[in-house]
Amino acid sequence: MERVVQFTGPRRVEVAEQPSESLPPGHLRVRTRYSGISAGTELTAYRGTNPYLTRSWDPDARLFREGAVGMEYPVVGWGYSEVGEVVEVSAELPDLPDLPGVGDLVWGIWGHRSEGLVPAERLAGHTLPAGLEPLAGSFARVGAIAYNAVLSAGVHLGSDVVIFGQGVIGLLATRLAALSGGRVTAVDTLDGRLATAREYGARQTLNARTESVAERVREATDGRGADTAIELSGTHPALHEALRSVTVDGRVVASGFYQGEATGLRLGDEFHHNRVQLISSQIGGVPPELAGRWSVERLQRTFLRLAAEGEVDLRSLVSHVVPVADAAEAYALLDQRPGDALQTVLEF
Repeated sequence: MERVVQFTGPRRVEVAEQPSESLPPGHLRVRTRYSGISAGTELTAYRGTNPYLTRSWDPDARLFREGAVGMEYPVVGWGYSEVGEVVEVSAELPDLPDLPGVGDLVWGIWGHRSEGLVPAERLAGHTLPAGLEPLAGSFARVGAIAYNAVLSAGVHLGSDVVIFGQGVIGLLATRLAALSGGRVTAVDTLDGRLATAREYGARQTLNARTESVAERVREATDGRGADTAIELSGTHPALHEALRSVTVDGRVVASGFYQGEATGLRLGDEFHHNRVQLISSQIGGVPPELAGRWSVERLQRTFLRLAAEGEVDLRSLVSHVVPVADAAEAYALLDQRPGDALQTVLEF
């Protein structure tokens, strides 16, 4: 039997059992070891705020449509950060280089389920790098999200960068921006996360509850403001403060998954008067100016290589490894006590 995590309604989680399916041609069967929970995107489905629950996405028009919904409860097997062992290989496989075989540890996306039936082409080149512990493989996607935001920000040696939100993806962005030569100011409302940000390379940390962030950033940059800011908390007031923190003609990368109306965001203020460039970073694609050389696949592989080379410490970001049977408690922790958790991983 296969076990799969599903949301049966807002803030309702169960682990269901279902018969294992036969392996289709051209697929690999992967037995899951770890599956990382996204404390941003997944919690929108857990809480019932995800736009797909109230509208439908038209992929041709690239618009959300009112009326029909794109997703209904139960939401089954959501998740996008898995690592596991190949246990079965179809007899009919495409002729591709770097295909994993039985016994190989692989990373990819097949959801919070005990096994995945994954098309072989999606796992080509996805064997876990040598020397990297299996748990680290569950960071491939979140690492790519952070990497994408840093590339979108255009961080250069000596750039002043402010990163709002020091959850898992924010901390990874802090580390990657520092590796890129940026002088990083990390912003959050939790002192514990700010302490970790300093370990990850932040030159300055600011608690948004007690500090006037934009004013402190300008003081630290001779009155200019930061060259660029990355917003990863997914809250509109933080996005507004990011717009206040950058210099004239500066850039703000909105990489959080914002929900509901934009309360607290005033586009007639600093955004308008300082001609701030506001761009979106989303893992469906890379910055257009880099599309000839970069891809989402390259982001993921490069991030894991950096981790394998010791440039990014992933193990210290894992606060909870939770047996899949206790998945409901894991989501309740992230929802109700986010300050007590960083990366929470389901173990199968």
